[in-house]
Amino acid sequence: MERLSQLPTDPAFVQDPYPFYGVARALGDFVFWEEYGMPMATTHEAVSQVLKSRKMGRQVPADRRKPVRPGLELFYAVEDHSMLELEPPSHTRLRGLVLRAFTRQRILGMASEISMTADDLISAFPEGRFDLLDTFARHLPVIVISRLLGVPDTMAPQVLAWSNDMVAMYQSRRTEAIEDQAARAAGEFADFMRGYVEERRTSPGPDLISELIAAEEDGEKLSSDELITTCILLLNAGHEATVHSIGNAVRQLAGHARVHEAMQPERIEYTVEECLRFDPPLHMFTRHVYEPVEIMGTRFEPGDEVGCLLGSTCHDDAIWPDGDRFDPFRDIVKNTAFGAGIHFCVGAPLARLELQIALPALFLRCPDLRIVEPPQVANLYHFRGLERLMVECTCR
Repeated sequence: MERLSQLPTDPAFVQDPYPFYGVARALGDFVFWEEYGMPMATTHEAVSQVLKSRKMGRQVPADRRKPVRPGLELFYAVEDHSMLELEPPSHTRLRGLVLRAFTRQRILGMASEISMTADDLISAFPEGRFDLLDTFARHLPVIVISRLLGVPDTMAPQVLAWSNDMVAMYQSRRTEAIEDQAARAAGEFADFMRGYVEERRTSPGPDLISELIAAEEDGEKLSSDELITTCILLLNAGHEATVHSIGNAVRQLAGHARVHEAMQPERIEYTVEECLRFDPPLHMFTRHVYEPVEIMGTRFEPGDEVGCLLGSTCHDDAIWPDGDRFDPFRDIVKNTAFGAGIHFCVGAPLARLELQIALPALFLRCPDLRIVEPPQVANLYHFRGLERLMVECTCR
């Protein structure tokens, strides 16, 4: 296995990691990334096989768990009940209960809410130059997921702040100060959700939290701790990736010669898939090896940890010819931007629906939307999103 060195916080890499991914793919299905101290799957096939292997998983083996630094107990108390970090049978039970409430019908039922929210935000755009992330991309997803769960709109800014602080734990720029802030946010978020869940137990409403409380599988329900963690997970995951996806998509689409064709109902699904493929919001997942396994000629042993470079696999020419070229008229199949296997993102259908509604609303109401400042990618790796997106437009 070839070895590569690349600091993930290096400014040049943060702005454009795709040349590094191209070098990695050319060296093989797996390379060893020195800075992470682990092998990385680089190609679409290798990533797909790792994500779908039942001999690997997200849950850290007991003998590989690192001691929790004092002060971070609140953060990991929330994480311990997250289905994102669990494996069967615990994961199967939790995911099954969540999917009983988070149904396709419920998600599709949010379409008019998404459309009205997008229109309201666009109507409030200021004159002159403004940051599209602060006026549109950051607000839409958190309002939508908050309303879906039944959290008041007035709490959306606080939810956004808590979520941003917690998600920073998974970024390469992580420091002790960031860890401490994440722990404080987790404690405050959990306290808020605990009170809200108890309120919904006695006064259920037409919201997802009430459905989660009522959901049962084989006579089992979610415990209070599982409910709180699941709600936090849905709120965090329900907006973080979508914020980045909107910003990254607008960056590619603004000024494109055929953008209005790409926004038409018969094309928008393909356009959204190409945006997600070309510049996905998350660039790496990791898996722990539980049993000896060989994938595409590379053998892994229990205790190994393997990374999946989603940002690389989405540019694999073997699947998408000329993968480094953005083409909203590519008839693309579903990609791995939201993972694969049993940990495939439960919120992916909602994120796709938001993009399929928000992007046409933006470009059809603001046909002259233009970027007026070179966008800079934020130092968030493994996530990929912009620091800001300064634009000008005249809205109809």
